[in-house]
Amino acid sequence: MLPWKRVIRPLAALLLAAAAVTVPSATSAQAAAAPSSGWNDYTCKPSAAHPRPVVLVHGTFGNSVDNWLGLAPYLKHRGYCVFSLDYGQLPGVPFFHGLGPVEKSAEQLDAFVDNVLAATRADEADIVGHSQGGMMPRHYLKFLGGADEVNALVGIAPSNHGTTLSGLTELLPYFPGAEDLLSEATPALADQVAGSDFLTRLNAGGDTVPGVRYTVLATRYDQVVTPYRSAYLTGPNVRNVLLQDLCPVDLSEHLAIGLLDRIAFHEVANALDPARAKPTTCASVFS
Repeated sequence: MLPWKRVIRPLAALLLAAAAVTVPSATSAQAAAAPSSGWNDYTCKPSAAHPRPVVLVHGTFGNSVDNWLGLAPYLKHRGYCVFSLDYGQLPGVPFFHGLGPVEKSAEQLDAFVDNVLAATRADEADIVGHSQGGMMPRHYLKFLGGADEVNALVGIAPSNHGTTLSGLTELLPYFPGAEDLLSEATPALADQVAGSDFLTRLNAGGDTVPGVRYTVLATRYDQVVTPYRSAYLTGPNVRNVLLQDLCPVDLSEHLAIGLLDRIAFHEVANALDPARAKPTTCASVFS
């Protein structure tokens, strides 16, 4: 029989590989393109039509540029002041972020939103997050006073109730030391396993907090947040949306829904400005 460590390490690597599909690899050329793309412009002042800045929060293994090469310009073109941050960095790991403890990442988001509000002179921000980025802000809202600074949270395939990675995480208890290894190497992955201590605390007493509007966009083809319904929230001011209910032929999975799906982008815009919302259909890909 193989030694336990020789079994644990491939299992952990498989978990990492499964999570890694949340975002493509970053390049220095893409990072350099961010300023010219029009977001993270701290001279931007919100308009009367769009009075709140939008803060984009990337997913696990993501970063402030790659995750938003589609959605940031889409929102900027529609008149929003758009900002994105890097969070959850690990020492010696460039480009791939969102790996540190989720609680610490929420503290980074808190500080970033404070800076955005100070620069834009807005009273509140709206947050749009993909994957972990749609779940992590809930810690900020619930425990760090974020509900006083945020009007709406839009989660794109968020890991609100964790993931089983199609049942793979349920094998962890059968490999002594595997859970400890995962927690030490990539704390954010361990925090997002269904039933984790972090998620138990986050969801205790209800999924939502008063004063914030919540929208969840999910896809039935999500292969990372599984089952896909675990993304949904329960509570007041919640709207859970299945992408295929808007467009039955939309085949976006966990990566595409956040990176390039203009049907999802259209619904994000509706969530940010419900008073001017237009029906989202398959034709929204052309809007």
